[in-house]
Amino acid sequence: MGGSDVKAVLWDFGGVLTSSPFDAFSSYEAANGLEPGLIRRLNSTNPDTNAWARLERNQVTAAEFATLFEAEAAAAGASIDAAMILSALRGELRPSMVEAVRRCHERLKTGLLTNNFVPSDSEGSALATHRDVLEHFDVVVESSKVGHRKPDPRFYELACHALAIEPHQAVFLDDLGINLKPARAMGMRTIKVNSPEEALADLEVLVGFPLA
Repeated sequence: MGGSDVKAVLWDFGGVLTSSPFDAFSSYEAANGLEPGLIRRLNSTNPDTNAWARLERNQVTAAEFATLFEAEAAAAGASIDAAMILSALRGELRPSMVEAVRRCHERLKTGLLTNNFVPSDSEGSALATHRDVLEHFDVVVESSKVGHRKPDPRFYELACHALAIEPHQAVFLDDLGINLKPARAMGMRTIKVNSPEEALADLEVLVGFPLA
């Protein structure tokens, strides 16, 4: 089902509207002679209590995160520069995705649902870097501000409440299956973004109007 029964489209940021942070992880690993997939493995170990999770819930500062994350890497037998990894996460916008958000915002409610962190440097966050994109969203839900992060169901509940919708009225796009699973269990229709082109083709079917 699509078209008139869809009231809102919810979007992840990194890996959906921008290039994937995993690309930044892979580049850092390759440049520093690290095992491929090391950073993702660190982030998936103790996913509710590790340094990355605590950073995205704003429970530690970026400086405290660096100490914790570097210690986690050391425990895994690796040496990393956590600040350098964070600085590489801003990503490049995907124009086709931004245009799709704009078109959805003309007809539907739109929400941005992002796990993020409060930066310690003067350049600001990824959202601040791409501030012009935010005008296309009715609601922006940031883990660093609300104290919950995907895939915690409370995160999605906050978004639905802010948009005054029921979960079954929303489509949610994310590049991680672990983040889509609870949204789907709540009743949202979900799209995993592997290829932007394929994801937008699937979204067009659900919303019932062209996105390009």
